[in-house]
Amino acid sequence: MAAGPLIGISTYAEPGVRWGVWRLDAVLLPAGYPRLVQRAGGLAVMLPPDAPERAADTVARLDGLVVAGGPDVEPVRYGAEPDPRTGPPARVRDAWELALIGAALERGVPLLGICRGMQLLNVALGGTLVQHVEGHAEVPGAFGSHPVKPVPGTRYAAAVPEQADVPAFHHQAVDRLGRGLIPSAYAEDGTVEAVELPTGPWTVGVQWHPEMAEDLRVVRALVTAARR
Repeated sequence: MAAGPLIGISTYAEPGVRWGVWRLDAVLLPAGYPRLVQRAGGLAVMLPPDAPERAADTVARLDGLVVAGGPDVEPVRYGAEPDPRTGPPARVRDAWELALIGAALERGVPLLGICRGMQLLNVALGGTLVQHVEGHAEVPGAFGSHPVKPVPGTRYAAAVPEQADVPAFHHQAVDRLGRGLIPSAYAEDGTVEAVELPTGPWTVGVQWHPEMAEDLRVVRALVTAARR
């Protein structure tokens, strides 16, 4: 069996994580992310935060990139004052993942942004975010479900042509779209739920969490693009 393409996945960096008798700083990732890549035919590798100047060398070794979900993007990154409901900044992760996105776009490496990753993609291309929306993160610590409708003719619609229920947990969303990005799916309330670059290397962001579902089609599209 031929080896699948190498897909890097960005990680959390958390202080004082406990396992067994240990309590140590850790870089970690919910297991759904690598499992999703593996089930879609890719080889998954975790990318812990590093110096932004090392992003280009990191991306040069990858066939594809997933920017994972996580904390809110610091509003200064898109020229805004923080809303009281915006979470504490993750500055090291912001800097690293923005550098990864920039390197992937420059090198033409296929890219999938998930939740925070979609928001960072938008910010990396000069877009802005709505710092709080209601109804998309109803129960703390539990994923909800709602339908999203694809925009015909988009890369997302090519992978998932029908309206589909998706697992979601977010309280922020895309406001002004970044340079070149187009919306490729919407929630029923009009929230942009997916964005993409319509030309060039495969670049898509989804606001929901495909790693929490059984539908592999979006990640299979990434893996297919990475294989090329």
